[in-house]
Amino acid sequence: MSKGLREYAIVDIETTGGSAERSRITEIAIAIHNGVEEIERWESLVNPQQPIPPAIFGLTGISDDMVSDAPLFSEIADTIYALLKDRIFVAHNVNFDYSFIKHQLGEAGWQWQAPKLCTVRLARKIKPGLPSYSLGRLCDVLNIRVQYRHRAGGDVTATVALFNLLLAADSEMVFSQMLRKNGVVQRLPANLSQNTFDNLPVTAGVYYFHDRSGKVIYIGKAINIKKRVAGHFSGHNIQAKRQGFLQEIYDISYERCGTELMALLLECLEINRLWPKYNRALKRVEPRFGLVSYTGMDGYQHLSLTKLLKHQTCIQSFYSLREGAAVFRKMISDLGLDIRFCHFPLEVRLPQTANDLVRRIQDLPDQELYNGKVAAAVELAKADTSSYFIVDRGRDEQEKSCIWIENGKFYGMGYIPSESQSNSWADYKSELQRHHGNEYMMQLIESFLAKSNSRHQVITIDAEQLDEAAILKPVELRMKML
Repeated sequence: MSKGLREYAIVDIETTGGSAERSRITEIAIAIHNGVEEIERWESLVNPQQPIPPAIFGLTGISDDMVSDAPLFSEIADTIYALLKDRIFVAHNVNFDYSFIKHQLGEAGWQWQAPKLCTVRLARKIKPGLPSYSLGRLCDVLNIRVQYRHRAGGDVTATVALFNLLLAADSEMVFSQMLRKNGVVQRLPANLSQNTFDNLPVTAGVYYFHDRSGKVIYIGKAINIKKRVAGHFSGHNIQAKRQGFLQEIYDISYERCGTELMALLLECLEINRLWPKYNRALKRVEPRFGLVSYTGMDGYQHLSLTKLLKHQTCIQSFYSLREGAAVFRKMISDLGLDIRFCHFPLEVRLPQTANDLVRRIQDLPDQELYNGKVAAAVELAKADTSSYFIVDRGRDEQEKSCIWIENGKFYGMGYIPSESQSNSWADYKSELQRHHGNEYMMQLIESFLAKSNSRHQVITIDAEQLDEAAILKPVELRMKML
């Protein structure tokens, strides 16, 4: 492909901040390049209709007075659109400039999109191994003279010079390759290697985003790692948080898992271990609802499903109202509790049996017997001593995934050979990695099992079998297929 067949719009903007959603353009410069040389230049200050923060003024030198008489973006949008239309959009950290211009053109009534080239990505491919790929550092290393740094016109001049240098040095046809792969490659963060993305697996697992120093800044789980990672970079998100997040991604690592549940649990464990900067949601996961017991003024023991206050203790906690209501309804049904002493939040429908009960004082049960029944129910709810492990697919045909639950608590997980010669559950247990779980992980396991189908094998072990594990064989244990 001849580089002269298409024209390029090389662009730089200055803004009031990092978010296209909340910030505005204060200056724009566009250089039209025909693949050989620059053929046209246009630039303008822009009235952002909002104050320029002191830090931005300190960086760019653009003040509120300078832009007070400048045109509004809407007044020059037709000129900008005409310059960009049918041309390849080029910028240093291209997604930042592209997001602002696309957003403000859209506000002005122009629906525009264009193929993109990022000079950061081009420089990484054509000039690998440099200490930094910021525009200023590149210009220093490549002896490109820069005037009026952090002004749109000065930075466009520097970007044009860099663009020319990269065109001349492009012996491997990197420009053509990137334009052919424009849909995927130009959505990637500027500092992320295309090879790193291309080598991601399409299996279930956990992936890690690393910053420039190698520190993990985000952890995620996926059924298909490559597809999920690509999803982070797709779409047109103009929020400052996402733009900053993308600019910090320099590398991706991963760990394959046999199943989605294994990935979910590993994600939880790794977030708790590494505490990444951008994993805010799982860091703060706490039970929202709980089952509590109290003695009413009538002398009866009451049970109530309620929203938990901070540090409030309860009999059993739940991460959703739906989960808590289901457990509470089952407890009422299984243990024959009186609905008149069982309280749900207003938004929860009462069990069907409630319609058959008449709330009359003469129908109340014997107080001592009933309170004893409630006390037994509370102890039963507290004492979940079930032990089991979940056997499912491994990462390949030679192994199976295994999650061990002991006495109602997450004990550990790992992978066991598909054709193990062991006759002891203790041997299986010893092959698993010990982890300290939490209530949220148990909730994940229980929810996943409740929704799972017959692919998942749950092997239930009672206390005596655990004590006698050394003499037990797998076929002697009770198996339940969900």
